[in-house]
Amino acid sequence: MLILPTTSSILLPLPFEGGRYALRYGSGAALRPVCPLAFEPFLYCTPQHLVLQRHAGQALGFYLEDQRQASTIAAYQVVVEAHTETAHSPWQAPFGAVQLAPGLPAALVQVFLEGVHAVLKEHGVRRVRVRSYPFAYDPAGSALLTQTLLQLGYQVTLTELNNHLPLTEVGFEAGLHVSERRRLHKCRRHGFQFEQESPQLLPAAYDFLHQCRDEKGQQLSLSLDRLKELFRQFPQDHFLFSVRDGAGQWAALTVAIRVNQQVLYNFYPASPLAYNSFSPVVLLNEGLCAFGLANGLKLLDLGTSTLPEGPNHSLLQFKRHLGGVLSLKLTFEFNLTA
Repeated sequence: MLILPTTSSILLPLPFEGGRYALRYGSGAALRPVCPLAFEPFLYCTPQHLVLQRHAGQALGFYLEDQRQASTIAAYQVVVEAHTETAHSPWQAPFGAVQLAPGLPAALVQVFLEGVHAVLKEHGVRRVRVRSYPFAYDPAGSALLTQTLLQLGYQVTLTELNNHLPLTEVGFEAGLHVSERRRLHKCRRHGFQFEQESPQLLPAAYDFLHQCRDEKGQQLSLSLDRLKELFRQFPQDHFLFSVRDGAGQWAALTVAIRVNQQVLYNFYPASPLAYNSFSPVVLLNEGLCAFGLANGLKLLDLGTSTLPEGPNHSLLQFKRHLGGVLSLKLTFEFNLTA
């Protein structure tokens, strides 16, 4: 099974435009790219985040380099699970997949991925599983990547609907359904306030989030220790926000994550059932939109609405009432031995 050098990366010329492009890959200390990136990476598509994803396998970084420009124009990190002989992207994150610089030729992306497949296959990997980012994050890049994966023989194994809110000067309330607008005004009349909380409150916040999920028969995907670690390692990208009622008690909470300079992700929204008549999550999202707009972000990601048995239709409707815009989020699988 896969055992690669962990102190230096390997560079392989690619058969495209006379050797201008090369595939670089490595693990361990050689997980990071050598040449500067020609694009802003999503947080989940960085080696720094990958090393925090708890796994027993080997993490690998694959990079497409433009030798003429001395830049990295595509990046792809995977974790190889030895006992299933499967490469996962991501291992433990909302998404992974291949991030591309703008304007790459489709043929070059295909050659890059064929090179990745050859390396994985040579080292005993039999399957690849990729959960990609929402199309809204990078519409052109998502379309190019999807086309290339399908041409290579990947199968779409899960299609999810992702919702987002564009952050514009038009304002949050203008996009609300009349029912959610009424609840927003009700929260204001009763003195509810949106606040940014100190990360020092994470233990209490985690208990609150856990209780809210437990009321609905749901679980949190991360432990408290893991959440603390993410706040500690990426303090500029992780935020704790709340809505407090007129008495100062938490009526809603969320962990929000800055995915890059364009996207804020509403990762862990929660509110007790006792506040359902107020729907304080509406006010919470208004505050997130204001925070994102003030910090130059362009999109508030509301996430998917998927249960193990299929779409969560009530959650989809709620996000639509918030003014949510739909985009696809696809999961692919590929058999390297076919």
